[in-house]
Amino acid sequence: MPGLYLLAILASAAGVAALDHRFRLAAFRSPRRTLLAVAIGTAFFLLWDAVGIAAGVFVKGDSDLLLGVDLAPHLPLEEPFFLAFLSYLAVVAWQAAQRPNQEAR
Repeated sequence: MPGLYLLAILASAAGVAALDHRFRLAAFRSPRRTLLAVAIGTAFFLLWDAVGIAAGVFVKGDSDLLLGVDLAPHLPLEEPFFLAFLSYLAVVAWQAAQRPNQEAR
């Protein structure tokens, strides 16, 4: 089913955003800083992908779950969404790990 992978990424991001909202961890606590961290992380990993694609290490496989839209050779449309999700998840997880344990008090 084309688009299912992108839908899964967006659904996962919505779940992380719900936790972020509930506990005010990242974007709902410091939106500019979170956006900057996600943008830098996404750009870094896109550059990493470009180097890997140029070196022939990263190739796009065939999958019926992808939309079939390529931004560049071997770079599907879903990749920047995944990388942004990965970066956002890392920021939220880091912020959650930095919070003092409320039950320990």
